[in-house]
Amino acid sequence: MKRTPLMAGNWKMNNTIGEAVVLTQEISNQYDKGIWGEDVDILICPPFIDLKPAKTVLDFDKAKVAVGAQNVYWEPKGAYTGEISVPMIKEIGCACSIVGHSERRELFGESNEDVNRKVKALVEAGLYAIVCVGESLAVRDEGATEEYVCAQVRAAFAGVDVRDAATCVVAYEPIWAIGTGRTATPEQAQAVCAAIRSTLADLYGEDVAQQMRVLYGGSMNVGNVDDLLAQPDIDGGLVGGASLEASSFVQLIKACLR
Repeated sequence: MKRTPLMAGNWKMNNTIGEAVVLTQEISNQYDKGIWGEDVDILICPPFIDLKPAKTVLDFDKAKVAVGAQNVYWEPKGAYTGEISVPMIKEIGCACSIVGHSERRELFGESNEDVNRKVKALVEAGLYAIVCVGESLAVRDEGATEEYVCAQVRAAFAGVDVRDAATCVVAYEPIWAIGTGRTATPEQAQAVCAAIRSTLADLYGEDVAQQMRVLYGGSMNVGNVDDLLAQPDIDGGLVGGASLEASSFVQLIKACLR
């Protein structure tokens, strides 16, 4: 089954509002309405304060580039100082949110249960989740990568029905390859992404598993993107550093069209 590639830029904690507007405008200026809008999906995930300014630029230019959040809380409102709710990002015009990024898990103690609550809150509101899963170097060295990652997938989608799950995306991000310049080989990445798809098939059936997109999220860049995207179970990228420059991000988008 042919799946439309998705190239998603995770800006992490980078770019003031002014810088975000400039970067978004640079991406929009290179948007090819005749090609990109049909054959590749494009997403940027700026910091919360940049979401509305970035969305305004894209809407004004009529660029088919979606905006998503980097994180979200599962309660719709309440005494949760510092958190952002699903209704808040939905009102801005976000299509989705990243959930369970390794930095959220490692630095802020988010559990599989937290990730699951966030997935449910998003799909109940009509948004989709980009569910991040991945292993540490210690887990890989133990030879437990696929077991560990697939357990994360099962936990993230626990209690999520097939219609909602089908809208979501899974991003495989080997923790040892994020921000280190190290990248899983295409063969290593493919093996794990294939195991993720097999787990989705166990949960929701083969047809749904073949519809759902699985991204690679460990230091994808212009030097390795072609080899990674050539793998049958890698449907795009969740990109960090390479999404902070319009020129490199656009090159990754174009790689999806080759």
